[in-house]
Amino acid sequence: MLDSSPWYVRTRLKTRQLLLVVALAEEGNIHRAAAALNMTQPAASKLLRELEEMLGAVLFERLPRGMRPTLYGDALIRHARAVLGSLDQAQEELLALKAGRLGHVAVGAITSPGVRVLPAAVAAVKRAHANMRVSVEIDASNALLEHLAQDKLDVVLGRLSAEHDKLQLRYEPLTGEPVCAVVRPGHPLLEPAHSPLSGGTPDDAQARTTAHAPLALADVARAAWVVPPVGSVLRHRFELMFQRASLAPPSNVVETPALLFITRVLEQSDMIAVLTEDVARYYAAHGMVAVLPLPMDCQMDDFGIITRADRLLSPAAQIMIDVLREVSAEIYGVRGPA
Repeated sequence: MLDSSPWYVRTRLKTRQLLLVVALAEEGNIHRAAAALNMTQPAASKLLRELEEMLGAVLFERLPRGMRPTLYGDALIRHARAVLGSLDQAQEELLALKAGRLGHVAVGAITSPGVRVLPAAVAAVKRAHANMRVSVEIDASNALLEHLAQDKLDVVLGRLSAEHDKLQLRYEPLTGEPVCAVVRPGHPLLEPAHSPLSGGTPDDAQARTTAHAPLALADVARAAWVVPPVGSVLRHRFELMFQRASLAPPSNVVETPALLFITRVLEQSDMIAVLTEDVARYYAAHGMVAVLPLPMDCQMDDFGIITRADRLLSPAAQIMIDVLREVSAEIYGVRGPA
């Protein structure tokens, strides 16, 4: 049950005090903060002094040329921004409902769910809620999570790494990402009796007389590869895969994460590219690439639905998440919490 007299009511905490705390954090100066809020400097100083007395803590150090948040100030600034952001969100939702709209949801996704899960989810949402505005962004997880922290996104389909463990995030895993090797349609390695590129013998090639017979890493170790950049998780696991097979990682490589470049360079060469399975199947379905029958033991970590734990989900965001769960259950055979 809601407390009828919480501390912020008993102490008569004012929204204007929260606005002042945030303005001071951004301006670093009481005069500029007061001007930003259209109040006088003495009024701003009094408001801050009353807040510090109410909380029993000094929130800002008074310096010769400005003000700097204390440890207590940093804590209150973080929560003040959350409160004010939630109030802004409430106003947007009310205005949208008054206008007959359900609201707006901004979704970010890494490429694999971006081509397999998100299109089906967005289509389903728009069929049920034609007036709901949907924004979509496709990028790497780190960039998407930065935009989530900046309130530019409501929901992210991505993955967390160790550097994100301490962030206030909700994470609902969906599935892992298998990896494929792809080539242009008509590539020599797709022929029924292809010749090995390295590490094999003519007898090995003759033994694989069936179309699309499985390849081994030794067959492609000396091929020209299109690979993710150095420092990426997939690049590390790609090289580790060869090392585990007692092979040197390919040295004839082109490094890029750009999918448009990858598909174009494959059209014009016999290079082999590394793609996640969902992306590879998408391009293969459109005749742009063919998936090599090559086992790739370098699966990416799982990805899932990520939201901020310190933000209330809007009705539009909750609808989108529910549909993402339903579509993911159909595609991956997993079902998240209701």
